[in-house]
Amino acid sequence: MTVAVSRRPTFPLGPALLLAILTVVAIAARPLTPIDETRYVSVAWEMWLRNDWLVLFKNGAPYSHKPPLLFWLYNLGWAVTGVNEWWPRLVSPLFSLGCLWLTVSLARRLWPREVEAGRQAAWILASSLLWMLFSTSGMFDVMLTFFALLGARGLLVAADGSMKRGFIWLAFAIGFGVLAKGPVVLLHLLTVAVLAPWWRPGLPWKRWTGGVLLAVLGGAAIALAWAIPAAVQGGEEYRRMIFWGQTANRMVDSFAHKRAFWWYLPLLPLLFFPWLLWPGLWRRFAALKREGLDGGLRFCLAWLAPVFLFFSLISGKQIHYLVPLFPAFALLAGRLLARGEGGGKAGGPWLPALLAGTAGAAMISLAPDGLTGKLDLWENLPRWPGALLVLAALAAAWLGRKAAWRMPALALLGAGCFALLQFYVADNLWRRYDIRPLAREIGKLQARGVPVANHGDYHAQYQFFGRLQKPIDELATPFEIKPWFEKHPDGVLIMYVTPKPGETPPLYSQPYIGETAQLLDAGPLRDRGYLR
Repeated sequence: MTVAVSRRPTFPLGPALLLAILTVVAIAARPLTPIDETRYVSVAWEMWLRNDWLVLFKNGAPYSHKPPLLFWLYNLGWAVTGVNEWWPRLVSPLFSLGCLWLTVSLARRLWPREVEAGRQAAWILASSLLWMLFSTSGMFDVMLTFFALLGARGLLVAADGSMKRGFIWLAFAIGFGVLAKGPVVLLHLLTVAVLAPWWRPGLPWKRWTGGVLLAVLGGAAIALAWAIPAAVQGGEEYRRMIFWGQTANRMVDSFAHKRAFWWYLPLLPLLFFPWLLWPGLWRRFAALKREGLDGGLRFCLAWLAPVFLFFSLISGKQIHYLVPLFPAFALLAGRLLARGEGGGKAGGPWLPALLAGTAGAAMISLAPDGLTGKLDLWENLPRWPGALLVLAALAAAWLGRKAAWRMPALALLGAGCFALLQFYVADNLWRRYDIRPLAREIGKLQARGVPVANHGDYHAQYQFFGRLQKPIDELATPFEIKPWFEKHPDGVLIMYVTPKPGETPPLYSQPYIGETAQLLDAGPLRDRGYLR
């Protein structure tokens, strides 16, 4: 008699609560930070101002560097709640919640008789350091991961026999993945699709190939439904950039020999903290030689290994490129741990706990004087986060003596490290990365009709927080300052400087990352020699 096994995933309540707590911590401990988060929310603000949902703008100029989905979602939220800062800060956590659910869903399809595999995978994903960071940031990577997971689920549905339904989901995931972060979603999905004979032998190969190609065409149609009207409205340069220039430029940058092949490898224990530092997981990896690979493990490796190899081969490496690989790792590790952790002292969380405790002790030691060298701007550091981290490490080591408590102990240790590190530097983050006061001063100047310019690279960081109605002029070099003031004698310039004693006071000044941002009119600039 065959026993039917439900593939309906159980909701990962514990990891979801952990995500909610970390979201609150992130909102309390750090502002939307320049230059990325503030740029993206400003692009969304200009979309709101213009009521233009096709062509993106940054500081009044067409912005072709990113697709529109994130900005659409910001504007949809504002249409319901009004323009605010908190809604953009919830979009990534909501996609992260969806990723947790989809990870459990994939686990139930890959191992329908192993409920524990999905639970373990959800805990691992929710408490990995890099995943926690980007789940609480206003970036594109967790949103991309959501659609990669949705497409992976579509592939599994198709492989299980429901090809029409599965490939419809795959097409949907490809189309919206492109609208989320561009064609990179194809890298994550097509590698798994091409390797299907390895992880699911016996598939009707011709039907499978035809279904995948139709799904790619369907996804392209979804993306083109935005891209073609946007290209027509945006003009020739915008059209060239969204159809070719952006992808070509990224490929050139990616192979510009910036970072070595092995650059990711020493970072992996930190990015996947605490899991890759847990000897118990490595014992389970070692057992694969004896136990072998089932179809589900092969599915995870078909996603994880080729994509990681590709990102290692290109030299333009960024840590957030790896974010969509975290669910594949979590599924792989969750399945191995569901088979059995492996007893003994080697299975305990002593190594992650030792490293976390050492970090906590270092935080206490550095607190009185701040950090040195390039980070000597970090000052007035509190001792209590370091003390709590030491206690959390001791608690994890003690709880982890019993196998039943090891997973929750490690998950809470990872989340505790992330939360306490943010609180440790929170005061400095708010003082040096919160640009709202300066942006509001710029907004007041524009409201009075005063022209404003920015010296140096400008990333539109002030547009949203200042609710600016007009672009800021961009002056790339000091030689452009005098001609600009000749045209705008009552204007104000934003400069980033290291203040010197005795200088004429600016109109306004505040810390800005590692410098000081100042608002200067003609008088102080003349005294400093810029208008001679």
